[in-house]
Amino acid sequence: MTSIDLNADLGESYGAWTLGDDDAMLALVSSANVACGFHAGDPTTLLRTCRSAAAADVRIGAQVGYHDLAGFGRRFLDVSPADLTADVIYQMGALDGLAQVAGSAIAYVKPHGALYNAIVHHHGQAKAVVDAVLAYDPTLPVLGLPDSIFLEEAERAGLRTVAEAFADRAYTPQGTLVSRSELGAVLSDPDAVAQRVLTMITDGTVQAVDGSRIDVRAESICLHGDSPDAVAMATAVSEFLRANDIDITAFV
Repeated sequence: MTSIDLNADLGESYGAWTLGDDDAMLALVSSANVACGFHAGDPTTLLRTCRSAAAADVRIGAQVGYHDLAGFGRRFLDVSPADLTADVIYQMGALDGLAQVAGSAIAYVKPHGALYNAIVHHHGQAKAVVDAVLAYDPTLPVLGLPDSIFLEEAERAGLRTVAEAFADRAYTPQGTLVSRSELGAVLSDPDAVAQRVLTMITDGTVQAVDGSRIDVRAESICLHGDSPDAVAMATAVSEFLRANDIDITAFV
């Protein structure tokens, strides 16, 4: 049977502010990209999310990002490579400690938001993230956009790389993600998203914003837990894939 990993960004609530329904998403995905406190998530939220993920047998990934709570990590920061490496190590260590208390551990690393998009092309920051993973635990896989400088650097360094596609984000004809500042960058129709994911898996393509079809290769497909229709989309994707004999299984 064909299988695919479904991942979601979780643990992004902060203090009195609740973002998303983590428990509902954990019942539907196989991997959880858990915030590490720099772009979102407070220690209590992160520990609770790790405990819920461990109970649901969902793999925990460290979703590392820029130190930018005010911007939710969605603004590019011109951080020096040395500072970025230290920031990423700090975040991995913090989340791993909470995950181990919860009876689990971080199983992979996925950059968040503006950092994720920056290291598609930004060589210095891509290498800084790779250096952080190598320093902390070189057995950890890293998730990233296919053909990105980040995955190229990670492969060169001997890390396991996991190519990722996005269920609920629009693509440019060049295979990158449409900026969230543009209309239509985030998709919200559960049935359309489910069909889109199936096509990604079975055909290896996705329709770009200009109507062209571009190649995608993915071991893991992301659904954003903070979208208003996140649970409905994850449910539709999960049910549609299983109806088409595609199993949802973590890549690690």
